[in-house]
Amino acid sequence: MISLLDFPGAERMAPRAVAAARRIQKLRGAFHERAWPVVFANDNFARWHSEFREQVAMAMHAGGAAGEIATCLDPGPRDHYVLKPKHSAFLSTPLPVLLAKLCVRRLLLTGMALESCVLATAVDAHSREFEVAVVKDGVAGAPDLAAPTFKVLEGAHTARVMTSRAALAWAAR
Repeated sequence: MISLLDFPGAERMAPRAVAAARRIQKLRGAFHERAWPVVFANDNFARWHSEFREQVAMAMHAGGAAGEIATCLDPGPRDHYVLKPKHSAFLSTPLPVLLAKLCVRRLLLTGMALESCVLATAVDAHSREFEVAVVKDGVAGAPDLAAPTFKVLEGAHTARVMTSRAALAWAAR
């Protein structure tokens, strides 16, 4: 979710991304209350020398929707993070090791872009035999691709698609 929103189509995605960030913020609070792990898997902005906190600061400084999202989701000391070079949070990242150390077997995915990063991460998670759910109101993407992407996720039995209201009950099972 932490982004400069400087890519093609970002202006169309920004309102949904801000709304998703607000729901993610609430979910993260509920996860913290339950001492459940929260992991940010974030693009590295193609800046191979940047650290995650630096990227958060850059997004905050950018202002607009990027700044609003970064401020809303500003990661704290209880949050984990991995920087990813491409779409999937599993591709060339330490995420599998981190999840194993945290004893995580079920993933609740939020973020952007639904039709690329969230989808790729869900497919990779499913192929690694995680139980996966995607929070329908906690993702952003190209508006015209949301419904088809949710259909693929559910139709292929890759992930359950649910609202943020249902997500906590699912995660607690």
